[in-house]
Amino acid sequence: MHFFQTDKTTQLLPQYKQFLEEHLYPIELDVLNKPFRQSLPKLQALRAKAKANGLLNPHLTKADGGVGLTLVEFAQVSELLGTSPLGHYTFNCQAPDIGNMELLHEFASLELKEKYLKPLMQGDIRSCFAMTEPEFAGSNPVHLGTTAVKQGNNYVINGHKWFTSSADGAAFTVVMAVTDASSKNPYERASMIIVPLPHEGVELVRNIPVMGDVGEDYFSHAELKFTNCIVPITNRVGEEGKGFALAQARLGPGRIHHCMRWIGICERAFDLLCKRAATRELTEHNMLGHQQVIQHWIAECRANITAARLMVLHTAHAMEAQGAKAVKEEISTIKFFVANVLMNVLDKAIQVHGALGITDDTLLSFWYRHERAARIYDGPDEVHKSALAKHILKQYGLKF
Repeated sequence: MHFFQTDKTTQLLPQYKQFLEEHLYPIELDVLNKPFRQSLPKLQALRAKAKANGLLNPHLTKADGGVGLTLVEFAQVSELLGTSPLGHYTFNCQAPDIGNMELLHEFASLELKEKYLKPLMQGDIRSCFAMTEPEFAGSNPVHLGTTAVKQGNNYVINGHKWFTSSADGAAFTVVMAVTDASSKNPYERASMIIVPLPHEGVELVRNIPVMGDVGEDYFSHAELKFTNCIVPITNRVGEEGKGFALAQARLGPGRIHHCMRWIGICERAFDLLCKRAATRELTEHNMLGHQQVIQHWIAECRANITAARLMVLHTAHAMEAQGAKAVKEEISTIKFFVANVLMNVLDKAIQVHGALGITDDTLLSFWYRHERAARIYDGPDEVHKSALAKHILKQYGLKF
């Protein structure tokens, strides 16, 4: 990783690591095993401490109250924060807020920035992103049933969304809705519109149970219904009909963030795996780590994690230099590759822990439940693999 280190990361990474080890690792299981809202005062206090130490908002410029890191520098910080389920939240760079910050910063009007972006960057509010719908395939974002019809100076929104993560307690949502169903270009039918929460015409139907965990607040995946929900046209982000293009602009850097967070999870799970292998006695003087199969798992996990990290940092570097459009194939590659490395490392760590691995006495079961979706959201493995393969085959003259 030294190829990508800078003076900033050399200085800051040890500070983030120390903060995590002193303040977050000791409280993780306590926070995760009780209602999240009970821990909010404690986490807000830690946010204040992070801000006082100059560590809050590593993704934002200094002018916006952040640390001022580049995408490659932030990627390395993001890996460290990913080692704790509380890391990104504590430093105010968690999904979906970080994606919404990037979206509003680049495309929102000054009025929307003042009303929604500023308090979001300050960590005073949370947000969510409503795109996926239960009636349509989430892997096809141009096929939406939610509509926003103009009525005077307003949009009237009707539709059904789900997996609107963190909607429970959010102050606003960015809604993808069809504003021009007659457009001949399917990529120019939808727009992005901000809807404050709570708001008349918006129903939080439920927090969707994920592998038995309903979740609440930050750790939630809501189902929402919009019924004659009225908001001003001025709440639109960017130009009308540009929702798909904005979504792609939002998702590009977002996949870098996700992949580096997953690598952080891998490193923490790998550490737990190795500690267990080195200390768990099978028979007298015979540890788990003496078993060849365990040794092979450790070697394979180490190689895959290191390869994944270098692959993502290379993509982040290329994205900074050439823009997101120039690295579409690299983005597809890291998305499915790192997600599978993540699930393999977690699976091996659980197996080495035996029955303990499936309890909530470690972080492993939490991550296994919550991160299985990594192979689905932001484009399932199969979509990214097909996109990459088609790009390669076109170079050999095959037409699609």
